Amino acid sequence: MRKRLLLPIGAVAIAAALLWAGSRPVGEAATRSPVAADAGIAARGAAAFEGAAFGGISMDALDRNALPWRLVAAALVLDEQARDPGALVEPATLSRILARFGFLTEAKVANRPAGVGERPGGMPLGLTAGDVAPVGGSVVRVANLGCAACHAGVAYRADGSPDPGRAVLGMPNSSLDLEAYTMAVFVALRRHTGDDRLLPTAAALFPEMGWRERTSLRFLILPLVRQRLGELDGRDRPLPFPNGTPGSTNGVAALKSALGLPLLGGGMADVGTVSIPELGDRVWRTRLLADGAYGVPGEAARPTTEADLTPAHLDALGAITTFFTVPSMGVHPDAAIDALGDADAVIGFLKAYRPAPFPGVVDSARARTGATIYARNCAACHGDYRIVGRRARLARFPNWIGEVGTDPLRATAFDRALVDAVGRSAYARRISVSVGKGYAAPPLTGLWASAPYLHNGSVPTLDALLSPERRPLRFQVGGHALDFDRVGLRLTPDGRYPAGYRPFSRPVWLDARRPGRGNSGHTFGAELPDGDKQALIAFLKLL
Repeated sequence: MRKRLLLPIGAVAIAAALLWAGSRPVGEAATRSPVAADAGIAARGAAAFEGAAFGGISMDALDRNALPWRLVAAALVLDEQARDPGALVEPATLSRILARFGFLTEAKVANRPAGVGERPGGMPLGLTAGDVAPVGGSVVRVANLGCAACHAGVAYRADGSPDPGRAVLGMPNSSLDLEAYTMAVFVALRRHTGDDRLLPTAAALFPEMGWRERTSLRFLILPLVRQRLGELDGRDRPLPFPNGTPGSTNGVAALKSALGLPLLGGGMADVGTVSIPELGDRVWRTRLLADGAYGVPGEAARPTTEADLTPAHLDALGAITTFFTVPSMGVHPDAAIDALGDADAVIGFLKAYRPAPFPGVVDSARARTGATIYARNCAACHGDYRIVGRRARLARFPNWIGEVGTDPLRATAFDRALVDAVGRSAYARRISVSVGKGYAAPPLTGLWASAPYLHNGSVPTLDALLSPERRPLRFQVGGHALDFDRVGLRLTPDGRYPAGYRPFSRPVWLDARRPGRGNSGHTFGAELPDGDKQALIAFLKLL
């Protein structure tokens, strides 16, 4: 029998104590795009949006959301080989695995501002990575979610088919399935942390990995992963709450968990999922989140125009944005504010950002008729738009919040206990937090790219939104093509993808009968004649 070298636990502890002075528990992102020295704030913000760490590359985040990337990648590939013995230990296999969950593994960004270079690091779009040193002399590559995971969407061709080779920063990734991704990582690590092939597989996948990291993985990180899995022994999932479906996330439950608050029904009933939004013109808002729970301190929920997008308003939005890293990246609230510089730059990028134009044909005469219908029926909540050339631009945004009869679970989930907890954090003076009074009507800029619709993604097309009797109870979402006539997911009458269509990620059935997924409410426009509905949809394509 081959002998193994075992270090006494006491010796390891002493060595760790001596080396701790050389530790580097927080790392910089190796995935941040280079920016020209004379580039403006929009360029710097785009680079941060695409690849900055926002404090999520750290030992602290590793205890929450971040992952020891090379161990995780190796475990996922070994799990793939268990299903498909022909799968090779190579980056292409890892890329294929991640693409199933909606990560855009091969996409080139189509809308980088001038002065921003290609993103380094070799990671899929939306995953940031960097190195930390748990003790002096060690090195570990850590990965976490970045802004682009949720907010860089696949581009679409002129026939409505997706183009996974191109992505647009600011568009929603309506195929990203964080629930399936989290479960796959959990299952793979549980199966393979005792597998003698794990570390050799990591070395084969990442030949650039040096001896320091190989040693760190063996003697520092792998024991920590086994310890954490031991704490989850007997559980069938790593998180106590559902983490969403393709194109939707559960930020409220994640925030409660991060702050140590009780979850509805112990967690599995805390399903206040929210559809990932398009970010066009979101800087016009004075209150953020689906229910407007996060407000700019000192600003009322009042109508805004471009003149209100002052440096003070934008700075306040930047501060709120850093708090989003708490549930999404596992950053401690006391540390999240350290990312304020990058967040301010991201807000600068979003102020300049314009969504990609509708890729199909627009009937301009019908769209102009629809502009009048929109002004009469929709502008009071969603804002005044003016047609400028071939697009419509936001001119005034009402910041309306109220009840529209949609599924109430998400609004209920952000309760008084959570309001008080955020108020006790380091953000007490940076966010005006309140229990919502329904849902905040968002700007509709870029609406064509953000299907499925309503705050919970329960309606697949604008046609079904305007005609509630056509809203399906079940439909597939994830890796979908778009229907340019109905504007939304291209589906058969029974909610399936058309015969012969091959989605670029793994689809999931969304069931509107499940808690938090109800598709009732928001019946505005239902009384319109069919011709007016079609004209309204034509206008909405211009936003």
